[in-house]
Amino acid sequence: MRKSHPLRRTVLATAATVSGVVLLVSLKPAPDPAAASAAGTAPRRPAAGAAAPAGARTVTGEAVRTPYGPVRVRITVAAGRITGAEAVQAPSGGLSGRKTELAVPRLDRAAVAAGNADIDTVSGATYTSTGYRQSLQSALDRAGG
Repeated sequence: MRKSHPLRRTVLATAATVSGVVLLVSLKPAPDPAAASAAGTAPRRPAAGAAAPAGARTVTGEAVRTPYGPVRVRITVAAGRITGAEAVQAPSGGLSGRKTELAVPRLDRAAVAAGNADIDTVSGATYTSTGYRQSLQSALDRAGG
């Protein structure tokens, strides 16, 4: 083919376009710098003024690895019932961090309401929900219930 042949330009333009699309598709969103320094986890704090009932004990479950970061749940148990649940470790940074911020409070409430690890998955946070359930079950096992 000659250097200025129209077919050559078409082939080169197509190859460049395909290469660009492949590169864009293979990129993952970069986590924000604060999340990178936290090693992919966002510690959660109990609500201000929240006090555990008398005779309650706190148990932390195993950290469960998910594709977006580990999930670890802490529960408060009193009289054989879950009276409080919180994710003390959850994925953070980028889009997964925003989904986690929305999903974890719902999972916390569901754990207390259900009283066990049989809780529904939060749409859009499937991996976090699965990790939460596994860590919650681990905490329940450690608590003896």
